[in-house]
Amino acid sequence: MGNSIRDLPQWVVPLLFIACGSWIVWHGATYIMAFGGYTDALAARYRQIMVLDYLILVALPVLGVFGVLGVKRAPMEIDEYPAIDRIAMFIGRVTMLLIAIVVCVMMYEVILRYVFERPTLWANEMSLWLAGFVFILAGFYAMQQRSHIRIYLLYDMFPRSVQKICDTVSTALIVVFAFFLIYGGYGEAKAKMLRWETFGTAFDPPIPATLKPLVLIVVSLVAIQSVLNLITDWNKEPEIHSAADDIDQDELERLKKSVGES
Repeated sequence: MGNSIRDLPQWVVPLLFIACGSWIVWHGATYIMAFGGYTDALAARYRQIMVLDYLILVALPVLGVFGVLGVKRAPMEIDEYPAIDRIAMFIGRVTMLLIAIVVCVMMYEVILRYVFERPTLWANEMSLWLAGFVFILAGFYAMQQRSHIRIYLLYDMFPRSVQKICDTVSTALIVVFAFFLIYGGYGEAKAKMLRWETFGTAFDPPIPATLKPLVLIVVSLVAIQSVLNLITDWNKEPEIHSAADDIDQDELERLKKSVGES
């Protein structure tokens, strides 16, 4: 019970971070116009900015800092990481909670549709919107955890010096890809955000206006994280990979105990 209470901030802070971020995103047109932007689409969604809006705007980075500083390693996460990797770990916690929220939205829609026969106009687009955030943010966390798909068939046969060359080349390719993606997509992403482009449905959420810029932001973070991974792993001893690496030993032990108890 004591550990559960001590670990509560691990999930409360990311949840509050999501709440503040959701408020800012939903009222994005108000924030943009308040800071000098104007289009007809923005004006259609505009309302007078309030003190609460400013407070939430300040609270978001504050919660982010507290979340990053307070994040703790979970049993299935990598053992050694520099302090800056806490950013990706905190984003990982945010992503996990977003998955839970998507499930809740879908369950809510299923119950209303098939039990009460009163389907919503917003649940489908909301699920797509949140799933887009999950898909994009999860890539950043996966890069920090080295959990993306890698083929080790030839890599494990190389001496460590050649493995370092392979790591350097792969990191360089990631950085080059990120550069050209940002270079080519910045103008479109900026335009979609400033005109607050929406999805064009009854619910009409600003999916293009939010996900397009998010892709560029997260791709840049992934590129930076790949460089940090290269630096962190540079002096590590060679690792031999096998199918057993995909098995979470802690989870396996918990399953064994639960089966034994039952």
